[in-house]
Amino acid sequence: MENYRKIIHVDMDAFFASVEQLDHPEYKNKPLAVGGNKERGVVAAASYEARKYGVRSAMSSKLAALKCPNLILVRPRFDRYKEISQVIRKIFLTYTDLVEPLSLDEAFLDVTTNHFNLPSATLIAKEIRQKIKEETGLNASAGISYNKFLAKIASDLNKPNGQAVITPEKAVEFLEKLPIEKFFGIGKVMAKKMNALGIYNGHDLKEYSLPFLTSRFGKSGLHYYKIVRGIHESEVKPNRIRKSLGVEQTFEKDLMPTSDIKATIKEKLLPEFYRRLERNKTNGRTLTLKIKYNDFTQHTRSKTLLSPILNTSMENIVNELVDQEPLNLPVRLLGISLSNLTSKDQDKPSGEQLKIDY
Repeated sequence: MENYRKIIHVDMDAFFASVEQLDHPEYKNKPLAVGGNKERGVVAAASYEARKYGVRSAMSSKLAALKCPNLILVRPRFDRYKEISQVIRKIFLTYTDLVEPLSLDEAFLDVTTNHFNLPSATLIAKEIRQKIKEETGLNASAGISYNKFLAKIASDLNKPNGQAVITPEKAVEFLEKLPIEKFFGIGKVMAKKMNALGIYNGHDLKEYSLPFLTSRFGKSGLHYYKIVRGIHESEVKPNRIRKSLGVEQTFEKDLMPTSDIKATIKEKLLPEFYRRLERNKTNGRTLTLKIKYNDFTQHTRSKTLLSPILNTSMENIVNELVDQEPLNLPVRLLGISLSNLTSKDQDKPSGEQLKIDY
């Protein structure tokens, strides 16, 4: 009989918005979004009350306000979110060392073997959600399965404040009914391409052979072939290597001309960027400038050095990248990021495979 891992995906419910409602009782049970101002900002998170009006993350604050005229819009407080996230992380670590954070509000846990020798991942997830509620006052949802892909899907099935399990025995049937856009690695563009082939769900995808999928989608074809059969071999990695580090800002008034952009980067973006680099004890070899214009078109320009970029050189490199950009339109957003980071990739424990109860 095949051995399976037991993986939990914990996802906080409307995390940023829920923290604001927790800290400000006057916001409770009201439509609220975390983001910038109503004219220029972007929604980072929306409460469930706001979602009823169609307000979603990544939506412009202006559109969100149109959809929900009584929307409460508050600025993000990332230090506070990080503070609560650390409390939640400590709860995870009381059960297992194999915790892979995806962001401040979600993580994978491999509890195949755990500190309390508990046999049921379902009960562990329930305990974790209860402790999060007791220690932070916030609700979390969880998904349980034998791989990361299925656990992540399961965590969304009974949101908010719920959990679901997809057992190995039920996985194939579940995947055959799953809409194709819900599959890991299939976004809106790829979903449209698959729809053109008559692929609308897992059952349709399963009809195609591996040679056909690889001929149409290259290396991704193998990934699609495997996941529709419930095969996702990625392990929970407790020390995920950060690929990039950056900072960006959307402005209340469009920036123009070049001198304004350079001055803004120097005065507003670079100081925070330096603080983040110092806090994360990292540097890198590729510096990228991101510019979004007022017509929402977006350009990026990068420069890579043979050795890590020093803080003393960063402003000159950013200015060089600005000079390469035509800047024909007013600028709505600026961002700078560093990649090819110098973090060391250490070996991670993978845990022992066992046959377990869910």
